[in-house]
Amino acid sequence: MDVLGIDEITYGADDLPLCKTFFADWGMTLAEENEGLLVYETQNGCRVVVKRSDAADLPPAIEPGPTLREVVWGVSAPEVLERFAARIADAPGYVNTGDRLGCTDPNGLAVRFQVTRKREIDVECAAMNTWSHRPRVNQRSPAYENAAPIEVGHVVFFVKDVNACEEFYCKNFGFVPSDRYPGRGAFLRCAAEGGHHDLFLLQTPERRAGLNHVAFTVRDIHEVFGGGMHMARKGWDTQLGPGRHPISSAYFWYFRNPAGGLIEYYADEDQLDAEWEAREFEPGPTVFAEWAIEGGIDGNTRRQRNADAPSGKFLTDKPKH
Repeated sequence: MDVLGIDEITYGADDLPLCKTFFADWGMTLAEENEGLLVYETQNGCRVVVKRSDAADLPPAIEPGPTLREVVWGVSAPEVLERFAARIADAPGYVNTGDRLGCTDPNGLAVRFQVTRKREIDVECAAMNTWSHRPRVNQRSPAYENAAPIEVGHVVFFVKDVNACEEFYCKNFGFVPSDRYPGRGAFLRCAAEGGHHDLFLLQTPERRAGLNHVAFTVRDIHEVFGGGMHMARKGWDTQLGPGRHPISSAYFWYFRNPAGGLIEYYADEDQLDAEWEAREFEPGPTVFAEWAIEGGIDGNTRRQRNADAPSGKFLTDKPKH
């Protein structure tokens, strides 16, 4: 396996104090801070960098306003970097510092590769009891007061030419198509064996470049809920969620991110291997979400936002007619 996933992402943002509060609430560990720079880490060492939008060392933005400026993918060994360097040496924006190399993708985004710096970690996750498989005995499932993201699991971009972008990642770096919206969208994973997608490319009718969202992997569905309700208690705006994607099977919760685009907690995506054959879907609301809650859940009342608060009685304590 050459590409192992996302190692680091960099935002260019306008309001760093607001971003600092947001990512702390999101569950990130602040690893470095100085004038115009915030560096966060997930549990496994995946880094989220936030710089001022006008920082001289930032790659060009693919859209106006706060947005993602660079994605660094981790690879398995130095020889992978050597092979990639030979393939993209003539590509636009080619750079090679010895330990990190990359270029500009067809959408204008700075794409980089380095030998992965993420750590192997052992994370305890909830066991799910089903009718035919019941591993959780004499034990409750956890309830989380907040989330602690494990890593940046995937990124999603609006692209001007989905076919050109898919070819770029698959031909040069070995990405594999998982599913497609023909002529509109491509779900790509880093290798034949892995989660449903590490990168999703979405071509809208206006063919614009931009960030849709960055997704953070958490342990299980319970942490999706716990993290989402914590963010709601802190006053951050839900875009959509919680809900479930039928294409990848993942549970999700999306928030608006002051650093740019949307941000997602997700868990329980499908795992694929070389036997998987990419499917084709027609875009639509029921394809995007099997179910979803508009506006999110209020972290205090534990009910849908703007719904009546609970009375304190049991739900079954209703007058008989």
